[in-house]
Amino acid sequence: MAKHRIYITSFASVYPFYVAKAEKKGRSKAEVDQLFSWLTGYGQKELETQLKKKTDFETFFAQAPKINPSRALIKGVVCGVRVENIEEPTMREIRYLDKLVDELARGKAMDKILRR
Repeated sequence: MAKHRIYITSFASVYPFYVAKAEKKGRSKAEVDQLFSWLTGYGQKELETQLKKKTDFETFFAQAPKINPSRALIKGVVCGVRVENIEEPTMREIRYLDKLVDELARGKAMDKILRR
């Protein structure tokens, strides 16, 4: 079975859309980066390195320094699918990220988004 095309899509090609979505709603790039850091464990320099290397999504998550165990607390619907019901691990990580950015763009407080 062929991989979904998002797995081989460059993270760097989608990243500007995450930032634009947040900024359009009055949030900042720094907040978006904080979400990525919380979810994956990448620091700012590591995140920038992944962007420069044009790492694909599958590799981005496979090489993540420290996937946050609290990500399992992320619940809800993204693209018509409940994230907690997604069985394929890489797709679930991508949808967790989508859900976090959605919550940020909707004005949710950062403490609530990061499940603190």
